[in-house]
Amino acid sequence: MPGAFYRGHVMGQLNLKDETLIAEAKELAALLGTTATGAVRLAVHERLERERRARGADRRAAELMEIGRRCAARLRERELDLPDHDTLLYDPATGLPR
Repeated sequence: MPGAFYRGHVMGQLNLKDETLIAEAKELAALLGTTATGAVRLAVHERLERERRARGADRRAAELMEIGRRCAARLRERELDLPDHDTLLYDPATGLPR
């Protein structure tokens, strides 16, 4: 990806010196029927997608928690006359579910 920026510098080629990584990339390439470059590309792509999804899920969870906090605060602000859940769910005479 010529011309891509990485930490303020133009990034050209990757020059891998890790023999274990090279061997694993070759093994994965053989299993996938592709080149070592193709195997590394796929592995990086899949991991990047997982990380993006995880971060998106974390963000959504934080947004939902904030919505819950706002709702709880509004409920506390009001003095609500909420019925007793037992009377909604159970017959007071028999104690059995309605």
